[in-house]
Amino acid sequence: MEPIIPVYTPPDFTRAPLSEAPPVKTAPAPMHGVAPDHFHGTSNHPEYVHLGRGKWILARENRMDCTMVLKGKTLQVKEARRLKKGEPVVVGRTENGEEGILVHTTGFDCAANQSDDKFSFRTRGTRETPFSRSYDQLYEILRHDREHGHIVWVLGPAVAFDKDSRDAMQAMIENGYCHALLAGNALATHDLEAAFFNTGLGQNIYTQALQPLGHYNHLDILNMVRRKGSIQKALKALNLQNGIIYACEKCGVPYVLAGSIRDDGPLPEVIADVYQAQDKMRYFARRATTVITLATQLHSIAFGNMTPSYHVLSDGQVRPVFFYIVDMAEFSADKLANRGSAQAVPILTNVQDFMINLWNNLAKSKRK
Repeated sequence: MEPIIPVYTPPDFTRAPLSEAPPVKTAPAPMHGVAPDHFHGTSNHPEYVHLGRGKWILARENRMDCTMVLKGKTLQVKEARRLKKGEPVVVGRTENGEEGILVHTTGFDCAANQSDDKFSFRTRGTRETPFSRSYDQLYEILRHDREHGHIVWVLGPAVAFDKDSRDAMQAMIENGYCHALLAGNALATHDLEAAFFNTGLGQNIYTQALQPLGHYNHLDILNMVRRKGSIQKALKALNLQNGIIYACEKCGVPYVLAGSIRDDGPLPEVIADVYQAQDKMRYFARRATTVITLATQLHSIAFGNMTPSYHVLSDGQVRPVFFYIVDMAEFSADKLANRGSAQAVPILTNVQDFMINLWNNLAKSKRK
Protein backbone atom coordinates (compact mmCIF):
# COMPACT_ATOMS: atom_id res chain seq x y z
CA MET A 1 0.00 0.00 0.00
CA GLU A 2 1.30 3.45 -0.92
CA PRO A 3 2.12 5.73 2.02
CA ILE A 4 -0.29 8.63 2.47
CA ILE A 5 2.62 11.06 2.41
CA PRO A 6 5.19 10.17 -0.29
CA VAL A 7 8.82 9.91 0.80
CA TYR A 8 11.06 12.70 -0.45
CA THR A 9 14.38 11.84 -2.14
CA PRO A 10 16.87 14.72 -1.92
CA PRO A 11 19.54 15.33 -4.56
CA ASP A 12 22.87 13.53 -4.34
CA PHE A 13 25.28 16.42 -3.92
CA THR A 14 28.32 14.11 -3.81
CA ARG A 15 28.04 13.26 -7.52
CA ALA A 16 29.02 15.37 -10.50
CA PRO A 17 28.05 17.88 -11.66
CA LEU A 18 26.68 19.02 -8.26
CA SER A 19 29.92 18.04 -6.49
CA GLU A 20 31.74 20.50 -8.75
CA ALA A 21 29.24 23.35 -8.48
CA PRO A 22 30.55 26.82 -7.53
CA PRO A 23 29.23 28.71 -4.52
CA VAL A 24 26.15 30.77 -5.27
CA LYS A 25 26.59 34.50 -5.84
CA THR A 26 24.58 37.41 -4.49
CA ALA A 27 24.21 41.07 -5.39
CA PRO A 28 22.77 43.88 -3.27
CA ALA A 29 19.26 45.12 -3.92
CA PRO A 30 19.81 48.58 -5.47
CA MET A 31 16.79 50.12 -3.74
CA HIS A 32 13.71 49.20 -1.74
CA GLY A 33 11.43 46.91 -3.72
CA VAL A 34 13.88 46.39 -6.59
CA ALA A 35 15.98 43.29 -7.30
CA PRO A 36 19.48 43.46 -8.80
CA ASP A 37 20.10 42.53 -12.43
CA HIS A 38 20.21 38.79 -13.17
CA PHE A 39 18.35 37.96 -9.94
CA HIS A 40 17.17 34.38 -9.52
CA GLY A 41 13.37 34.04 -9.79
CA THR A 42 12.02 31.17 -7.72
CA SER A 43 9.71 28.32 -8.71
CA ASN A 44 7.37 26.34 -6.45
CA HIS A 45 9.73 23.32 -6.49
CA PRO A 46 12.35 22.50 -3.84
CA GLU A 47 15.36 24.75 -4.54
CA TYR A 48 18.84 24.57 -3.08
CA VAL A 49 21.74 27.01 -3.10
CA HIS A 50 25.40 26.06 -2.62
CA LEU A 51 27.28 27.87 0.12
CA GLY A 52 30.59 26.25 -0.83
CA ARG A 53 32.57 23.17 0.27
CA GLY A 54 29.64 20.89 -0.48
CA LYS A 55 27.19 22.70 1.81
CA TRP A 56 23.78 23.10 0.16
CA ILE A 57 20.74 24.56 1.87
CA LEU A 58 17.09 24.14 0.97
CA ALA A 59 14.80 27.14 0.57
CA ARG A 60 11.92 26.80 2.99
CA GLU A 61 8.49 28.08 1.97
CA ASN A 62 9.49 28.43 -1.68
CA ARG A 63 6.95 29.89 -4.07
CA MET A 64 6.74 31.22 -7.61
CA ASP A 65 8.21 34.46 -8.91
CA CYS A 66 9.99 35.55 -5.75
CA THR A 67 13.62 36.30 -4.93
CA MET A 68 16.07 34.67 -2.53
CA VAL A 69 17.91 36.65 0.12
CA LEU A 70 21.02 34.93 1.50
CA LYS A 71 22.38 36.23 4.81
CA GLY A 72 25.16 34.01 6.09
CA LYS A 73 23.63 30.53 6.20
CA THR A 74 20.04 31.80 6.23
CA LEU A 75 18.07 31.70 3.00
CA GLN A 76 14.80 33.62 2.82
CA VAL A 77 12.33 33.59 -0.06
CA LYS A 78 10.95 37.08 -0.46
CA GLU A 79 8.65 38.94 -2.85
CA ALA A 80 10.63 41.53 -4.82
CA ARG A 81 8.34 44.32 -3.60
CA ARG A 82 9.43 43.51 -0.02
CA LEU A 83 13.19 43.72 -0.65
CA LYS A 84 15.18 46.27 1.33
CA LYS A 85 18.00 48.26 -0.21
CA GLY A 86 21.33 46.46 0.20
CA GLU A 87 19.92 43.01 0.97
CA PRO A 88 22.07 40.24 -0.59
CA VAL A 89 19.90 38.75 -3.35
CA VAL A 90 20.80 35.45 -5.03
CA VAL A 91 21.71 35.93 -8.69
CA GLY A 92 21.81 33.33 -11.45
CA ARG A 93 19.45 32.09 -14.14
CA THR A 94 20.54 28.45 -14.47
CA GLU A 95 18.92 25.66 -12.45
CA ASN A 96 21.21 22.61 -12.51
CA GLY A 97 24.05 23.77 -10.27
CA GLU A 98 26.06 25.73 -12.83
CA GLU A 99 25.73 28.87 -10.70
CA GLY A 100 25.26 27.18 -7.35
CA ILE A 101 21.48 26.95 -7.72
CA LEU A 102 19.54 23.70 -8.06
CA VAL A 103 15.83 23.36 -8.82
CA HIS A 104 14.91 19.81 -7.77
CA THR A 105 11.79 18.55 -9.57
CA THR A 106 11.95 14.78 -9.02
CA GLY A 107 12.00 14.47 -5.22
CA PHE A 108 8.49 13.01 -5.00
CA ASP A 109 8.52 10.92 -8.18
CA CYS A 110 6.76 7.60 -7.69
CA ALA A 111 7.88 4.70 -9.85
CA ALA A 112 4.36 3.27 -9.84
CA ASN A 113 3.11 6.27 -11.77
CA GLN A 114 5.82 6.20 -14.41
CA SER A 115 5.74 4.39 -17.74
CA ASP A 116 8.44 3.50 -20.23
CA ASP A 117 5.97 3.81 -23.09
CA LYS A 118 6.71 6.65 -25.47
CA PHE A 119 3.03 6.89 -26.41
CA SER A 120 -0.05 6.42 -24.25
CA PHE A 121 -3.63 7.63 -23.92
CA ARG A 122 -5.25 9.69 -21.16
CA THR A 123 -2.12 11.13 -19.58
CA ARG A 124 -3.91 14.07 -17.94
CA GLY A 125 -7.25 14.62 -16.23
CA THR A 126 -10.26 15.56 -18.36
CA ARG A 127 -14.03 15.26 -18.02
CA GLU A 128 -13.64 11.66 -19.17
CA THR A 129 -11.27 10.83 -16.33
CA PRO A 130 -12.62 8.61 -13.52
CA PHE A 131 -11.93 10.35 -10.23
CA SER A 132 -12.54 7.45 -7.84
CA ARG A 133 -8.86 7.14 -6.95
CA SER A 134 -8.50 10.92 -6.56
CA TYR A 135 -11.38 10.91 -4.07
CA ASP A 136 -9.97 7.94 -2.14
CA GLN A 137 -6.57 9.62 -1.88
CA LEU A 138 -8.15 12.87 -0.78
CA TYR A 139 -10.15 11.14 1.98
CA GLU A 140 -6.93 9.68 3.40
CA ILE A 141 -4.98 12.92 3.04
CA LEU A 142 -7.67 14.90 4.87
CA ARG A 143 -7.85 12.36 7.70
CA HIS A 144 -4.07 12.58 8.05
CA ASP A 145 -3.75 16.36 7.75
CA ARG A 146 -6.61 17.08 10.13
CA GLU A 147 -4.19 16.14 12.92
CA HIS A 148 -0.79 16.46 11.26
CA GLY A 149 -1.07 19.21 8.66
CA HIS A 150 -2.68 22.48 7.67
CA ILE A 151 -5.72 22.26 5.36
CA VAL A 152 -6.60 25.40 3.42
CA TRP A 153 -9.83 25.82 1.45
CA VAL A 154 -10.29 28.40 -1.31
CA LEU A 155 -14.00 28.86 -2.00
CA GLY A 156 -16.13 30.41 -4.70
CA PRO A 157 -19.70 31.49 -3.90
CA ALA A 158 -21.23 28.41 -5.58
CA VAL A 159 -20.52 26.44 -2.40
CA ALA A 160 -23.08 28.60 -0.56
CA PHE A 161 -25.77 28.41 -3.26
CA ASP A 162 -26.85 24.87 -2.35
CA LYS A 163 -28.15 23.82 1.06
CA ASP A 164 -26.41 20.45 1.15
CA SER A 165 -22.99 21.67 -0.04
CA ARG A 166 -23.16 24.58 2.41
CA ASP A 167 -24.07 22.17 5.24
CA ALA A 168 -21.21 19.88 4.19
CA MET A 169 -18.68 22.72 4.27
CA GLN A 170 -19.94 23.79 7.69
CA ALA A 171 -19.48 20.21 8.91
CA MET A 172 -15.96 20.06 7.45
CA ILE A 173 -15.03 23.16 9.45
CA GLU A 174 -16.69 21.98 12.65
CA ASN A 175 -14.97 18.60 12.44
CA GLY A 176 -11.43 19.92 12.01
CA TYR A 177 -10.97 19.48 8.26
CA CYS A 178 -10.36 23.20 7.65
CA HIS A 179 -7.54 25.20 9.24
CA ALA A 180 -7.98 28.32 7.11
CA LEU A 181 -10.49 29.56 4.55
CA LEU A 182 -9.82 31.99 1.71
CA ALA A 183 -12.50 33.61 -0.42
CA GLY A 184 -13.85 36.87 -1.74
CA ASN A 185 -16.66 39.12 -0.66
CA ALA A 186 -19.22 37.05 -2.62
CA LEU A 187 -18.77 33.74 -0.75
CA ALA A 188 -19.19 35.36 2.65
CA THR A 189 -22.04 37.61 1.52
CA HIS A 190 -24.09 34.79 -0.01
CA ASP A 191 -23.36 32.49 2.92
CA LEU A 192 -24.73 35.14 5.29
CA GLU A 193 -27.64 35.72 2.90
CA ALA A 194 -28.40 32.00 3.16
CA ALA A 195 -28.25 32.14 6.96
CA PHE A 196 -30.70 35.05 7.16
CA PHE A 197 -32.97 34.68 4.09
CA ASN A 198 -32.37 31.02 3.17
CA THR A 199 -31.48 32.24 -0.34
CA GLY A 200 -28.45 32.60 -2.61
CA LEU A 201 -28.76 35.53 -5.02
CA GLY A 202 -32.47 35.46 -4.34
CA GLN A 203 -33.04 31.73 -4.96
CA ASN A 204 -34.05 29.37 -2.19
CA ILE A 205 -30.90 27.34 -1.49
CA TYR A 206 -32.83 24.06 -1.40
CA THR A 207 -35.67 24.37 -3.91
CA GLN A 208 -33.88 26.94 -6.12
CA ALA A 209 -37.21 28.78 -6.39
CA LEU A 210 -36.86 32.51 -7.01
CA GLN A 211 -38.14 34.57 -4.10
CA PRO A 212 -40.11 37.84 -4.49
CA LEU A 213 -37.63 40.72 -4.64
CA GLY A 214 -34.93 38.15 -3.86
CA HIS A 215 -32.35 40.09 -5.84
CA TYR A 216 -32.31 42.54 -2.92
CA ASN A 217 -31.42 39.90 -0.35
CA HIS A 218 -27.63 39.99 -0.71
CA LEU A 219 -27.69 43.80 -0.70
CA ASP A 220 -29.84 43.84 2.40
CA ILE A 221 -27.59 41.45 4.31
CA LEU A 222 -24.54 43.48 3.29
CA ASN A 223 -26.25 46.58 4.64
CA MET A 224 -27.19 44.86 7.89
CA VAL A 225 -23.66 43.61 8.51
CA ARG A 226 -22.11 46.96 7.67
CA ARG A 227 -24.54 48.63 10.08
CA LYS A 228 -23.42 46.28 12.86
CA GLY A 229 -19.76 46.99 12.06
CA SER A 230 -18.44 43.43 11.73
CA ILE A 231 -19.45 39.92 10.76
CA GLN A 232 -19.00 38.71 14.32
CA LYS A 233 -21.31 41.37 15.73
CA ALA A 234 -23.88 40.72 12.99
CA LEU A 235 -23.95 36.98 13.65
CA LYS A 236 -24.87 37.69 17.26
CA ALA A 237 -27.28 40.55 16.63
CA LEU A 238 -29.13 38.76 13.81
CA ASN A 239 -29.01 35.38 15.59
CA LEU A 240 -27.37 33.65 12.63
CA GLN A 241 -26.44 30.11 13.70
CA ASN A 242 -25.61 28.20 10.55
CA GLY A 243 -23.31 28.33 7.58
CA ILE A 244 -19.68 28.52 6.55
CA ILE A 245 -18.74 31.86 8.09
CA TYR A 246 -20.69 31.05 11.26
CA ALA A 247 -18.68 27.82 11.61
CA CYS A 248 -15.38 29.67 11.11
CA GLU A 249 -16.27 32.18 13.82
CA LYS A 250 -17.54 29.47 16.19
CA CYS A 251 -14.48 27.24 15.73
CA GLY A 252 -11.86 30.00 15.56
CA VAL A 253 -10.88 29.13 12.00
CA PRO A 254 -9.23 32.15 10.34
CA TYR A 255 -10.61 33.39 7.06
CA VAL A 256 -9.31 35.92 4.54
CA LEU A 257 -11.74 37.81 2.32
CA ALA A 258 -9.92 39.48 -0.56
CA GLY A 259 -11.60 42.42 -2.27
CA SER A 260 -12.46 42.72 -5.94
CA ILE A 261 -13.15 45.64 -8.25
CA ARG A 262 -16.73 44.38 -8.69
CA ASP A 263 -17.66 43.90 -5.02
CA ASP A 264 -20.99 45.05 -3.65
CA GLY A 265 -20.78 46.47 -0.15
CA PRO A 266 -18.33 45.05 0.71
CA LEU A 267 -18.46 43.30 4.08
CA PRO A 268 -16.40 45.08 6.77
CA GLU A 269 -13.81 42.26 6.91
CA VAL A 270 -13.06 42.37 3.18
CA ILE A 271 -9.49 43.55 2.57
CA ALA A 272 -9.62 46.28 -0.07
CA ASP A 273 -5.86 46.68 -0.54
CA VAL A 274 -4.82 43.92 -2.95
CA TYR A 275 -1.30 43.62 -1.55
CA GLN A 276 -2.50 43.43 2.04
CA ALA A 277 -4.85 40.66 0.92
CA GLN A 278 -2.01 38.95 -0.91
CA ASP A 279 0.21 39.08 2.18
CA LYS A 280 -2.55 37.52 4.30
CA MET A 281 -3.11 34.80 1.72
CA ARG A 282 0.64 34.13 1.40
CA TYR A 283 0.82 33.53 5.15
CA PHE A 284 -1.53 30.59 4.81
CA ALA A 285 0.06 29.45 1.54
CA ARG A 286 3.38 29.00 3.36
CA ARG A 287 1.71 26.91 6.09
CA ALA A 288 -0.50 24.80 3.82
CA THR A 289 0.00 21.06 3.45
CA THR A 290 -3.27 20.44 1.57
CA VAL A 291 -5.17 22.98 -0.54
CA ILE A 292 -8.64 22.52 -2.02
CA THR A 293 -9.94 25.22 -4.36
CA LEU A 294 -13.59 25.17 -5.41
CA ALA A 295 -15.20 26.91 -8.40
CA THR A 296 -13.15 30.09 -8.32
CA GLN A 297 -10.83 30.53 -11.26
CA LEU A 298 -9.03 33.71 -10.24
CA HIS A 299 -8.56 32.75 -6.59
CA SER A 300 -7.44 29.24 -7.59
CA ILE A 301 -4.76 30.54 -9.95
CA ALA A 302 -3.66 33.25 -7.53
CA PHE A 303 -3.33 30.89 -4.59
CA GLY A 304 -1.69 28.25 -6.78
CA ASN A 305 1.00 30.78 -7.65
CA MET A 306 1.53 31.52 -3.96
CA THR A 307 1.71 27.92 -2.77
CA PRO A 308 4.92 25.84 -2.58
CA SER A 309 4.81 22.31 -3.96
CA TYR A 310 6.46 21.09 -0.75
CA HIS A 311 6.50 21.78 2.96
CA VAL A 312 9.44 21.44 5.37
CA LEU A 313 8.30 19.95 8.67
CA SER A 314 9.68 21.00 12.04
CA ASP A 315 11.98 17.95 12.09
CA GLY A 316 13.43 18.86 8.70
CA GLN A 317 11.54 16.25 6.70
CA VAL A 318 10.16 17.38 3.34
CA ARG A 319 6.64 16.43 2.27
CA PRO A 320 4.50 17.42 -0.71
CA VAL A 321 1.74 20.00 -0.58
CA PHE A 322 -1.37 18.42 -2.05
CA PHE A 323 -3.35 20.79 -4.27
CA TYR A 324 -6.81 19.98 -5.65
CA ILE A 325 -8.80 22.15 -8.01
CA VAL A 326 -12.50 21.33 -8.24
CA ASP A 327 -14.43 22.83 -11.12
CA MET A 328 -16.90 21.79 -13.80
CA ALA A 329 -14.69 23.16 -16.57
CA GLU A 330 -11.32 21.86 -17.75
CA PHE A 331 -10.37 25.45 -18.52
CA SER A 332 -9.73 26.41 -14.89
CA ALA A 333 -7.54 23.38 -14.21
CA ASP A 334 -5.62 23.88 -17.46
CA LYS A 335 -5.13 27.57 -16.72
CA LEU A 336 -3.76 26.77 -13.27
CA ALA A 337 -1.32 24.20 -14.72
CA ASN A 338 -0.27 26.65 -17.42
CA ARG A 339 0.58 29.17 -14.71
CA GLY A 340 3.09 26.77 -13.19
CA SER A 341 1.05 24.76 -10.68
CA ALA A 342 1.58 21.47 -12.48
CA GLN A 343 1.16 19.53 -9.24
CA ALA A 344 -2.53 20.51 -9.01
CA VAL A 345 -4.92 17.55 -9.25
CA PRO A 346 -8.16 18.38 -11.07
CA ILE A 347 -11.51 16.90 -10.06
CA LEU A 348 -13.94 17.94 -12.77
CA THR A 349 -17.41 18.04 -11.27
CA ASN A 350 -19.78 20.59 -9.78
CA VAL A 351 -18.87 21.68 -6.29
CA GLN A 352 -22.17 20.63 -4.75
CA ASP A 353 -21.66 16.98 -5.72
CA PHE A 354 -18.02 17.17 -4.64
CA MET A 355 -18.76 18.58 -1.19
CA ILE A 356 -21.59 16.15 -0.47
CA ASN A 357 -19.55 13.15 -1.63
CA LEU A 358 -16.54 14.27 0.38
CA TRP A 359 -18.40 14.90 3.64
CA ASN A 360 -20.55 11.77 3.39
CA ASN A 361 -17.41 9.63 3.17
CA LEU A 362 -15.60 11.41 6.02
CA ALA A 363 -18.71 11.34 8.18
CA LYS A 364 -19.15 7.61 7.50
CA SER A 365 -15.62 6.87 8.70
CA LYS A 366 -16.25 9.04 11.75
CA ARG A 367 -19.29 6.93 12.70
CA LYS A 368 -17.37 3.63 12.53
